[in-house]
Amino acid sequence: MATKPPLIGLPGRRKRGSEVRGLLKVLDDCDLDLYFADYARGVIEAGGIPVHIPIDVDPAAVGERLDGLVLPGGTDIDPIRYGADPDPELLAPELERDDLELGLLSAALDADIPVLGICRGIQVLNVHQGGTLHQHVPEHNRLDISIHSATHRVNFAEDSTLYELYGPSAQVNSLHHQAVANVGRDLTVTAQTDDGTIEGLEMGDSVVTVQWHPEMMPTRPTDPIFRWLVDRASC
Repeated sequence: MATKPPLIGLPGRRKRGSEVRGLLKVLDDCDLDLYFADYARGVIEAGGIPVHIPIDVDPAAVGERLDGLVLPGGTDIDPIRYGADPDPELLAPELERDDLELGLLSAALDADIPVLGICRGIQVLNVHQGGTLHQHVPEHNRLDISIHSATHRVNFAEDSTLYELYGPSAQVNSLHHQAVANVGRDLTVTAQTDDGTIEGLEMGDSVVTVQWHPEMMPTRPTDPIFRWLVDRASC
């Protein structure tokens, strides 16, 4: 019997209809759950089935039904969660989303299902484990060029999953204005830029997180990080 494709959870973000251009005015007061399609495409191309998770769901209930989890990019985490005052450049936090994603991560760790964190996802992992964030690193927020463009090199630690997937280094894009500061408990730094910025954290052999956006790179259809997630979720 053929193995069924694994179900990979993918949380999104909530917006009001009035915040989305092109909708009918009558829908201004409607809630919308939005998901960037490239994350789902990466999962599909690797052989998995993405399952979109709305804000209202109970993380514990849905976590035990999944085979894997993607924590995607997005806005800033509320700094109160790591004991910091907000920086003037802080993007507006989405408190419901913080609750959902931190809860989903807890459920995934309890169920021992694999987790892939991307951009905000690495930050969620670090905060979940008691770490802190640099709230504004503008030199890494390369919004002046295409999101698909590689801008710098990341170097991978030997004996890490990222090293196994990419080798000693890779050229990646850069769209983040926050970064890992103090590393949380039980986390291993497995990728850094030449200037020392942390771009990869791992936890055991089932949690891999990166600061760049592999789903936006032109190499996404063959990027090994999505295949890693789907393969681990199929076990």
